[in-house]
Amino acid sequence: MEPLTTTADTGSIERERTIAADQRPSSPTSSIPSGSFAAWGRTTELDPTPGGTFRIDYNGNDIVRGEYLEVDPPYRVVFTWGWEAAGDETPPGASTVEVTLTPDGDGTRVNIRHSGLKAEAVDGHAEGWDQSLPILTTIADEAEAA
Repeated sequence: MEPLTTTADTGSIERERTIAADQRPSSPTSSIPSGSFAAWGRTTELDPTPGGTFRIDYNGNDIVRGEYLEVDPPYRVVFTWGWEAAGDETPPGASTVEVTLTPDGDGTRVNIRHSGLKAEAVDGHAEGWDQSLPILTTIADEAEAA
């Protein structure tokens, strides 16, 4: 399924995609986004437990940081999201990402909802999710096939 919604006036983005993989990870570190995001960064710090933090340095300039609010492996993870760059319109803790994995036949439906964004940050984050979700789900599919 293709991208669902981008709503600047409510500061939210929702994306959904069905992947071939039967996602049954044994721990939250192997679920999206915990394990899959780790594959992208130059350095990653992940503590996927409620109250735990994550920090991903993608390239030395783009560094995202957040706190896990809810971890229900393998079906759901909720975390805060923000960029460490001084003056960024979405600083750490400013927005929330919910990732839900739902069995769907022989595959899994991946739903990402990013909320709490300022209107001027929605388009950039929507573009990021549109680029990221196919990569994340490809990583999950490849991990399932291995």
